[in-house]
Amino acid sequence: MKNSLSTSLAGFVLALLVIGADPALAQWRPGERINYVIGVAPGGTVDLYARGIQKSLESLQLTNGQLVLAYNKPGAGGAIAMQELEARSGNAHYLGTFHTGAIAGAVTGLIRSDPRTFVPVAMMVEETSLVAVRAESSLDDAADLVAALRTDPGKLRVAVAPALGQNTHMAIAKPLKAAGIAIDRMTVVPFRSSGDSVMALLGGHVEVVSATAPVILPHVASGKLRILASAAPEPGTGPLARVKTWRQQGVAADYVSYNGVMLPPGVDAEQIRFWEAALLRVSRDPSWIALVERSGNKPIFRGYVDSHRYLQSEWRASSELARELNLGASR
Repeated sequence: MKNSLSTSLAGFVLALLVIGADPALAQWRPGERINYVIGVAPGGTVDLYARGIQKSLESLQLTNGQLVLAYNKPGAGGAIAMQELEARSGNAHYLGTFHTGAIAGAVTGLIRSDPRTFVPVAMMVEETSLVAVRAESSLDDAADLVAALRTDPGKLRVAVAPALGQNTHMAIAKPLKAAGIAIDRMTVVPFRSSGDSVMALLGGHVEVVSATAPVILPHVASGKLRILASAAPEPGTGPLARVKTWRQQGVAADYVSYNGVMLPPGVDAEQIRFWEAALLRVSRDPSWIALVERSGNKPIFRGYVDSHRYLQSEWRASSELARELNLGASR
C-alpha cells in the first residue's frame, strides 16, 4: 500500500501544481448540499472545531452558495463516520473530521477503515492534551502522578475518549512510559467523548482524566479541576501560560495531536484544490482564530501535501506506541 500511496501523492502534487496557486483556476465547485460528517458525539473538541469550520465556510460564503450540514455520527472510535465517507467515494460534497485519534484507532484495530485511503485536505488545529484531577485531589503535579502509578500502575482510574488507543490515551501513555510506568497495566477507562470523560471525573467515577484543553479549561476556571501537566512540547499561552509541560517537570516526552478536514477516497485534484483554498481562508477568519485560541489550542493551516505526509509519519509513531500498550498491531 505504501508504494501506491506515494504514487498517488506524487500525482496529486503534480496536478495541483498544474492548477496553480489561484483558487479560481480550480474548476470544480459544489453543486449541492455539503455534508460534514463528525465522527464523535457532541461536546468534545472534534465537534467544536467542525462546527466552527462549518460556520466560517458559510459566513465567508466559500461553498458556492451551498448549505453546509454538519451532523454527528459517533461510534466505534470514529469508524461509523469513516464508513459513511467510504460509501461516498469520489464525492467531494462530503467532508469528514481528520484527526490524530483516527490514526491511533486504526493502528490498534479499533477502526477497520484505513485513514491512509482518505484524503486529508487540511490540518487546522494543533491540539494540547492535558492531564487533570479534581480540585481536592491529593495529586499536585506530574511527579505525584508518576509516584502513585509507579507503586501500583492500576491504582488510579484514568478516563480517556473516545476509545482505548486513541489520541487522549496516547497523550498520557507516552509521557508515563518515558517516566518508567508500566503503561500496559494501567486502569484506563474509555468514554464516548471527552465531555463525558470530564463529567466522570467531576462525578468521582475516575481519579484522572486525559483530554484536550477546551473541555478541561472551563472546569479549571470554575475551581472544580486542576491541571497536572500539558503534553505540549512547549509552554502554552493564554489560559495555559501557567500550566507546566511534562518536559518542564522532568519527563522527556510530549504528544501533539491535529484536527482538520478530510475528503472521501477517490476525489480528484480539482476538488482537493477547491477545499484546500476554502479552508485556507477559514484559517484566516478572525472568528475562527478566536474560537481556537479561546479553547486553549493553536490555529494552524497545513494543506494537503503536509497533511498527507503527517498521516504517514504519525501512522508509524502510533504503531510503535500501540505495541507498547499491547493494543494491537498496524496493518
